[in-house]
Amino acid sequence: MRALTHDTFGEPEQVLTVSERPTPEPGPGQVRLKIVLSPIHNHDLWTIRGTYGFKPELPAASGTEALGIVDALGAGVDSLSVGQRVATGGTFGAWAEYVVANAAGLIPVPESLSDESAAQLVSMPFSTISLLQFLGAEKGDWIVQNAANGAVGRMLAQLGAARGVNVIGLVRRSAGVDELREQGIENVVSTDADDWREQVAEITAGAHIAFGIDSVGGSSAGDVLSLLGEGGTLVAFGAMNSPTMEIASGDVIFKQATVKGFWGSKVIQTMDAGTRGALFAELIQRVSDGTLTLPVAGVFDAADAAEAVRASNTAGRVGKVLLQF
Repeated sequence: MRALTHDTFGEPEQVLTVSERPTPEPGPGQVRLKIVLSPIHNHDLWTIRGTYGFKPELPAASGTEALGIVDALGAGVDSLSVGQRVATGGTFGAWAEYVVANAAGLIPVPESLSDESAAQLVSMPFSTISLLQFLGAEKGDWIVQNAANGAVGRMLAQLGAARGVNVIGLVRRSAGVDELREQGIENVVSTDADDWREQVAEITAGAHIAFGIDSVGGSSAGDVLSLLGEGGTLVAFGAMNSPTMEIASGDVIFKQATVKGFWGSKVIQTMDAGTRGALFAELIQRVSDGTLTLPVAGVFDAADAAEAVRASNTAGRVGKVLLQF
């Protein structure tokens, strides 16, 4: 079978190659999936660079999320059937024609979802809805986030609106405000404007901002913290620009702020089955009715992985880049 692998850590467009690997056989409790589509996530690229929290042994497979069709069942699997469409968000080596996955972790996909939506259902959308659950944000609460025009930022705004939670988005360029408004997302402020703080205050009408989400790092983390009210919580979700958060001690001390980290894979592992099932059911419903949109920026054959990675890294991209095998 074809698989995208790398023999060294480095820039993905330089080190990823299509190689031939044996088709895997499912063991007890496992199934083999024929991969249909698989998205490119930042954490996939960081893993290939060797800079993520998980560092595989070389030569390494790649990719983590995919839509697949059940191709073969391992011993003891009676909850799935051959030919069934399923999504997986934590199966390492998903960038391949076939992959083996634990049956218990797979999400059956209803026919109402397109392949393109189903392929990106788990990692980003589920991390986003899990983040809302993690925060404990309730109807009427205010959240401020940076990287608002990223995939998670856009989904947090949509899911927040659906739940009655107010979300303010910060972007670094005024064009990002227009891009999000075209997608029906309001309450967005560009930090390249001199009066951006005043714009935030006008949007909230002085309401208490309880939660802040930092996906950028550096001074942007401090900007988010500076907007929180007393007793607010700043959550480190990502570090797109810098691995260091630059936050003012005064904001932490005088606001009595709490700073937490959020890593979706860890949170999901400790989530009870009932909560997990309810959140997935909500996600599927919101994607099906159009409340949550999962746009696609492009679909590339695995042989064009370098081009796909460059497309994924394009500034201002709207939607995920998907690989097909």
